[in-house]
Formats: sequence, structure tokens, C-alpha cells
Amino acid sequence: MKGLSIHKAIRKRGLHLGLVPERAAARNSATLLTLDHDLHVLPEAGRRLTVAELADHVDDLAGRLWAAGVRPGAHVAIHKSANFDVWILATATSRVGAIPVMLSPHLDPATVGALLGRLERATLLTDVAKLDGMSEVPLAELTERVLIISGERPGAVSLAELAGAERVRARVRPMDEAAMITHTSGTTGLPKLVVHTPRTMGTRLTPQWHLLSMTRMRETVAIHISFVHSRMFAAMSLALLKEIPVLLMNESDPEQVASLFLKHRPGFVEALPNSLMEWEPLTDDPRRPFSSVKCFSSTFDAMHPRTMSRLLNASDRKAPIFFQIYGQSEVGPAVGRPYFKGTAHEADGRCVGFPWPGSAKVRLVSRNGGPVSETNPGYIEVGWDGLAKTYHGEQERYDENRNGAWWRTGDVGYRTKLGCLHMLDREVDMIPGVRSILEVEDLVLGKLDELSELVVVPGPKSEPVPVVCVTDDRPLDRERWRAAVVDFPQLAEPVQIPQAELPRTATLKVKRIELSRRLQEQRG
Repeated sequence: MKGLSIHKAIRKRGLHLGLVPERAAARNSATLLTLDHDLHVLPEAGRRLTVAELADHVDDLAGRLWAAGVRPGAHVAIHKSANFDVWILATATSRVGAIPVMLSPHLDPATVGALLGRLERATLLTDVAKLDGMSEVPLAELTERVLIISGERPGAVSLAELAGAERVRARVRPMDEAAMITHTSGTTGLPKLVVHTPRTMGTRLTPQWHLLSMTRMRETVAIHISFVHSRMFAAMSLALLKEIPVLLMNESDPEQVASLFLKHRPGFVEALPNSLMEWEPLTDDPRRPFSSVKCFSSTFDAMHPRTMSRLLNASDRKAPIFFQIYGQSEVGPAVGRPYFKGTAHEADGRCVGFPWPGSAKVRLVSRNGGPVSETNPGYIEVGWDGLAKTYHGEQERYDENRNGAWWRTGDVGYRTKLGCLHMLDREVDMIPGVRSILEVEDLVLGKLDELSELVVVPGPKSEPVPVVCVTDDRPLDRERWRAAVVDFPQLAEPVQIPQAELPRTATLKVKRIELSRRLQEQRG
């Protein structure tokens, strides 16, 4: 099947992760994957894999998992050092009919232990480094078994020792039963375990399937997002089934990124918003590492117009675009919109886009009984078949945000006359007297190129405190700052900290509540 016929089949039968590599190999076995790192679980595989080789590795590891005792319907918590083999191991887990539970390598041992407790005796699949760091976690009580990818540890079974295990036939999960579990960012406390099904995962491919079909691209797509995030599994499924070569990046250091882009010349880049901000200085690099990029794309957080404009102007392609997608783990991609080279710098960063035909629907619900408007923003709610099934072990918490077919995202905003959704703030981040802290950040960042990050959080008296980071941690120019914030007299004096001290989630979002707490403790 070609083109949209594959997409229609996935919408009808669901996305089964364990079948993706072999189906992609059947379409084009030579499609190439290039990595900037070695696979921990398959160190001999090298950094260039064809899709046929990838499919064989997944089948091999599925056989090893089966030999280790993993069976259909079981939870397999995958928590190991950041590496693309996380995706391979999750896909192999899915291939035997088990449910991969993706736990970020950035989670601390106590949080991992708490999440394992919710899973009720899951298999833990990890590596020696992570296992050694969990010495205080009662794994014998919390897990059915512990698997490590290689090496030796008491009580753990090594997948390396199971090499050559008999291959097993692929199993698939029912359309509306759990097929993968990821977790929320944890910006407001212990992460929630988000349950995805074949139906919800297949549905979520719709918007970007249409985007890729419109661009007709077969150029290399560079992907730099968390390997454990649900978006990673959607992006890889799209790329593999559309026969698009992939550059998989574990490294975010700008100099190494520049070298990779100059060597592989990607036409499409998908990366975390904060990674793209980190790469902004490369837009002035005389080697022009972004010159080959036709399309930039990002999800997770709304992008600052300054970042989009600088990236677009660093491309030498005709009419490059920056495609921004607004969504979250529970709803997938909800709305999106393109930005263009000549106008991105003037864009309203709060305008996050429009719904796609046949995809998610968005509505706004009043917070106070009055009409939703720019001056009286409402709750943003999303409804479609792509909504996550539940929070594992926390059905009541899930039900608090679910109203029939609609999911309350926790964001507030309004819709313009043209139908564009404007997302102003997370409800929990709103500060009295500030229309939108994200808008303030957009506008000030657009005036001060030297800022590498700006986050406005509540201070000890609920006053809006700007926390700033300057490129190379240089001192903030207070005169330039005062000129840039003249339209925001409600802001307190800025607090400058090194960028490395910003508390972040696995997807590099700033933990605003944690940052505010630290600030209040320091000033208290």
C-alpha cells in the first residue's frame, strides 16, 4: 500500500509498534537510519542501519525478551541511559505483545520507584549504570524481574547472555487496550502514567501524515527529541512508513549539531523547543549548518518568534517553513500552523494554530460564566479519538479532566475571529496582573538577543519575577533590560542565574513551579 492508503489502514486497524519496522522494510528495505551515537544494547550494529537491519534487530531482541519470560499483556518498564536503543527495546517489547512503559532517564530513583509501584510488579528493563543508582529502591518487592541490556548484577538477567534466542511470532494488542505507556513531564509533581492504545496512536499520526504528504519530502529528517516520549514513536512511525531517511540525534551540543548537519544536510528538522533555542547561535555560523533545511518542526511548547525567525533566515531553501504544533501527551497534536521567513519575527507567539481537517477538535469553555475572549480567556479543551485512554493507576485523576468526549488541557486561551487558537498560559502558571507570562517572554526575548532564556514566575508576594539567563552567562545589561520591559511595569527586578541551574523536565521544559519555589525560599 502506498501514500494515504497506509494511513487509512492504520486509522482502521491501529498503530502496532512491534510491526512498524518489518512493514517499513517490506516497503523499502534500504531506507537508512544514521545515529550520532552507538547503541548500548547492540554495540556491534554501528551508526548506520538500513530499515531491514533495524527490523532484524527488533525481531532478535523480541526473541530475547520472550526467552527472559516477558509475555503478552505484561508491563515492561524501560528506564535506561538516553540512547536510541530505548526505541528499539520498546518496539521489541511491543512485538511480543507486552506493554512498554517509557520512563525517562532523567527521573530520579525515588520517582522511578513510585512509578514502578503503580505498575504492580512490572518487568524492569535497564542498564548497569541506572540499576546501580537505584540501590535504595526495593526492586525485589516492586518488580517481577529485572533485565539489564548487558553486564552482570545479582538477581538481574542480561539480554546479552540471551543472544541467539529463538525468534517468536509477533503479537498485537487489542485496538482499545493499553499498548504503550509514557509519562507526563512532572512539572507539577509526580508524573502521571499516560496510557496509549493502537487506536489512539494511529489516530495521532493523521495531522503530520498530511503535512508530510503535502511536502512530498524524501530528504533526511533530523530528529532530536526524547527517545521515551510518545512523540518519538509517532515521528519514527511516520518516517519509516513514508520511506524517509532519518538522522537520530542524542547530542545537543551546538558544535556537534553543526557538524552533523553539515555532513548529512537534513531537509527536515524536528527538535525540542529548548534545543532549538540552544542552537540559535548557529544561525550566525558562516558554515550555515541550517542552509539545507526546508522545514523545521516542534511540539511540546509554543516557540518564541525570535527563535523561529532566526532559524528560517539561516536556511538557503526557497520558502522554508517552521511548522509549530500545539498538543500534550494526553491529547497528541491538537492544532498547528506554519510560519514563514519574512513574517515569523512579527508573529504573535501565542497564536498556536488551527485544527486539521479530520483531526482533533478544540473548544473553549468559560472559567467564570462570561463569554470567552482575549480579555476573558477560557479553558482549552480537545476532543477526538487520539485522546489517551487513562492514567494508569489513577482513573479518578484522569476523570477530573475528562468530560465526555473532551479533555481539559490545563491551558487557557481564546480563539480569534479567523479561528486561530491563542494559548496564553498554563492555568497553574497564571500570575495576577499579567495577561500572559508567555507573551511577556516572547516579546522581551525578541528585543534582547543576548538572552538565552527568560522565565517569568511568581515571587514571594505573587509578584511576576523575570528569571533570566544570558548567553555564555555574561552579566545582564540592566539598561538594555529596562528599555526592553518598559511596557511591562508590573515586572519585578530580574533575577539572573546560570542556564545550567534551571530545573527542567525530560523534554527540557522549565519546571516553573519548582523555579518559583526556589526563588521564594531564597528570598524568604
